[in-house]
Amino acid sequence: METKTKKLIHFIKMHGLGNDYIFVDTTVNDLPDPQAAAIAWSRPHFGIGSDGVVLIGRSSTPEADFTMRFFNADGSEGLMCGNASRCIGKYVYERGLTTSTQVRLLTGSGVKLLQLTVNDQGKVEQVTVDMLEPQFDVPDQFLPDGEPLPPGVFVSMGSAHYVIFVDDIDAVKLEVEGPILEHHSRFPQRCNIEFAQITPQGIRMRVWERGSGITMACGSGASATAVAAALTGRASRDSLVIMDGGTLRIEWRANNHVYMSGPATIVFEGDIPLP
Repeated sequence: METKTKKLIHFIKMHGLGNDYIFVDTTVNDLPDPQAAAIAWSRPHFGIGSDGVVLIGRSSTPEADFTMRFFNADGSEGLMCGNASRCIGKYVYERGLTTSTQVRLLTGSGVKLLQLTVNDQGKVEQVTVDMLEPQFDVPDQFLPDGEPLPPGVFVSMGSAHYVIFVDDIDAVKLEVEGPILEHHSRFPQRCNIEFAQITPQGIRMRVWERGSGITMACGSGASATAVAAALTGRASRDSLVIMDGGTLRIEWRANNHVYMSGPATIVFEGDIPLP
């Protein structure tokens, strides 16, 4: 009996400070079940290995140039990923999909403006993302009453974050505390969890991402952490956030928008069968 050959999908693996994703350009490839692909392809050893799958598309609305859909490693769809958005800026410019160094990206949490820094060789060295305004009261994602939480600051940067400041971040058992807090009863839609420590070099942060677990970096989490630090008087409105994968500069400017600046890296590309 003949076995039907599965369709091959072209992908490109990119990361922002070690927060790595599998990107599919949907202007070239149709991915009918991105949830299944995120689960299968993200598995270390058995798949490509990543923190999730991101779909890049052309926008059908005049307010944006491109679109992003973002799926965590467990198949759940997220609204926004800061590190992935920087990678998309690098991809669309270096692959000739745009000649503009300003890219309007439509995400699940609105249109984000990407400002690209391009070197003389035409390579994108850095991307600054306008993460828009932080939100502090998101009732459908945070229940004000219920089982006690450790003291922290709730910030939404298009995705929900709970930032906990500690004196010794290396003492935090993230693999234990992270999943407990992600699924806490007061977070009915789950939550990203950040632990942060103020140091002379900047804000040291470790993250447990909703749907993916421990990751090397989180752009929206770094933004939320910097906002929480400024809000509580622990830091200025212009901070360096130091994560396991590297450092992002976060500016909470006078217009109340948060700007995240950092690099994006292409790792490799190839073809993989549909799951």
